[in-house]
Amino acid sequence: MTGPVGIREVAERAGVSVGTVSNVLNKPDIVSKRTLAKVLQVIDDLGFVRNDLARQLKMGGGTTLGMIVLNVANPFFAELAHASEAAAEQLGYTVVLGSSDQLAGREDRYIDLFEEQRVRGMLIAPLEGTTQRMRRLRQRGMPLVLFDIRGDGGDFCSVAMDGDAGGYLAATHLVQQGKRYIAFLGGPLHQVQDRWVGALRACAETSGVKLTHIDTVDQTIADGNAAGDELARMPAAERPDAVFAANDLLALGLMQSLVRAGIRLPHDIAIVGYDDIDYAASAIVPLSTIRQPQRELAREAIRLVLDEAADPSGHQHEHLRLPPELVVRESSKST
Repeated sequence: MTGPVGIREVAERAGVSVGTVSNVLNKPDIVSKRTLAKVLQVIDDLGFVRNDLARQLKMGGGTTLGMIVLNVANPFFAELAHASEAAAEQLGYTVVLGSSDQLAGREDRYIDLFEEQRVRGMLIAPLEGTTQRMRRLRQRGMPLVLFDIRGDGGDFCSVAMDGDAGGYLAATHLVQQGKRYIAFLGGPLHQVQDRWVGALRACAETSGVKLTHIDTVDQTIADGNAAGDELARMPAAERPDAVFAANDLLALGLMQSLVRAGIRLPHDIAIVGYDDIDYAASAIVPLSTIRQPQRELAREAIRLVLDEAADPSGHQHEHLRLPPELVVRESSKST
């Protein structure tokens, strides 16, 4: 037999009613020993697996949430997933995690998988903002919350840190440290547009401050290493005197390359990251950064998706922007 085995196939093979199979699964104490043994043998022979998610959904009690992040290898998303699991567990729910690895096809496959499994709702950190696939999902009634600033105004709830404010805080801090040529490190730019816009706004407030963009394919330590090697090869007079990195992994990779090249931090180049992952404070030069409140992000996302699941027709879409916090460490302090 090919494909998933259903309760009807079990009943037909065992020569009993569907109700009897249901009793074997749910109320075995009321089934005779002979019938119980026969049905259990057929279940084993056919490889039948009870679909508890579908059963829960029919009863109005599905307790699984699907979550898709950009890259679970990034400590920020790992911490966000952990915080989401903890927030959901307090309410009796379980989070199943998938990582798109910034691949659109993989994001779609996880969405399809979670929809097929009839999860109670989905939490998504999207690759390209809202997509047609997500819109169709929403139209079919699936509760969906985005970890994304670009969710504003759409037919989705969203929760994110205020990246514009975070970029403004980071660039303002660097300007206040006397830096006048700041590079914004990170890409693709559309994924970090809010931070770039905030940095632009801060730099425009002080005459003589220049802001440039160093693009990256991804936002990993390796991308930061490559950018640091490039800056180290530049003549000192032409190098930026500060870098605001779109995440801490980029900042840490950048820092590694610059230190290897003998460039002094923060005297020659000051660095500010973004996220405040666990490694930031323990880096060779403790990293200044913009702290994201993962626990609060997780709590609000879980609340929003469960509120929508409880009242799909009457739910008002919320777009929450949580305030950032500047954490100043040795990588950007004036000497």
